[in-house]
Amino acid sequence: MKTPAAILAALLVLTGCGVRPSGVITGGDPPGGRVEATRKITLYLVNGDRLSAVTRPGGPLSQTDTLALLAAGPTTTEQAQGLTTRVPPQAGPFTVTVEPAGRLVVTLSTPAGQLPALAIRQIACTAAATVPESPPAQVTVDGQDVGPRDCPE
Repeated sequence: MKTPAAILAALLVLTGCGVRPSGVITGGDPPGGRVEATRKITLYLVNGDRLSAVTRPGGPLSQTDTLALLAAGPTTTEQAQGLTTRVPPQAGPFTVTVEPAGRLVVTLSTPAGQLPALAIRQIACTAAATVPESPPAQVTVDGQDVGPRDCPE
């Protein structure tokens, strides 16, 4: 049998091996630099007979996924604000090709000639908005050239 003194001595030795108290240790300066802004998706919806730029949270999305959102139409909140789309769902899926000099070529699943001119502008402006760092000089939608300069801010 162990004596109580031996048990007490063993406990004192074991409890002495722990974290020792210290003063406050600083971690240095907090991280600095630019904070990344929240990503947004820009779609061009229709308000009356004019295009209106609408931003939604999210992204980044591919150009084809962004155009699919356009064809899916406005959210219920956007509808309550009077926004619509002239791009029918059957216009997708879309194919987007980037050509030299930044030209975007958008191919639809339906002939572009069957869509109203406002729908073509919606598609072109939404496609141009997917490259905000360097807007393309020109967007071609199924053979129709539409300049992003025609897109409202």
